[in-house]
Amino acid sequence: MSKSIIVGSSLAVLGLGGLAFGAWQVQDNRAPAPQFAEIIDVAAATRSVERPREVCEDVEKVVSVEVPVEVPVQVPVTQAAPSGPGASQDPHRVVGTAAGAIVGGLLGNQVGGGSGKKLATVAGAIGGGLAGREVQNRVEARQHAQAGSQVQYETRYETQNQTVTERQCQTVMESHEEHLGYDVTYRLNGEELTRRMESAPQAERLPVVEGEVQWQAALQEAEPQREG
Repeated sequence: MSKSIIVGSSLAVLGLGGLAFGAWQVQDNRAPAPQFAEIIDVAAATRSVERPREVCEDVEKVVSVEVPVEVPVQVPVTQAAPSGPGASQDPHRVVGTAAGAIVGGLLGNQVGGGSGKKLATVAGAIGGGLAGREVQNRVEARQHAQAGSQVQYETRYETQNQTVTERQCQTVMESHEEHLGYDVTYRLNGEELTRRMESAPQAERLPVVEGEVQWQAALQEAEPQREG
């Protein structure tokens, strides 16, 4: 075996050894893989949702209504000349004239004396007779008027204000917060990340296996507390 072959082989072995040592050095200088992820913040995630709802209330209001009212009405009755009980029994008004003359004569007799008293008595009788005749005429005219009419009732409508209660309804939109879960902010390899979860983790850090955060561990810790 020649000397050059021996030297070349030695150099090759040394080169491979150097490469292996360098690779070991690089691997040894790398930062170790994280074992835990640190939870920085847990915030409830919600959203505002609007839903319609019917709201009703009783409201008083004044309304105008037409109300029927029975009203008495004097209705004239067409009649022929008065006869029977309603006819005048003294068409010449003798009773009234005589009564008025007697009263007037008595009053005139109280005035003066001698021939003056006689004149006063005659004048009183004449004036009393005329007055008595007029009084009887008016009385009989009123009686005839009453006998020639009758009272009837007719329905009329009057406008009246009434207070009524009316139920009024309207649709209003009500806003409420809907729960969506929890936004969990955590730090892994110096980087802050966020993940949404159904339940809030109770631990301050979570294990990391092969670079993956074990979120199931956070859920398993939350379940016993929820059941309790």
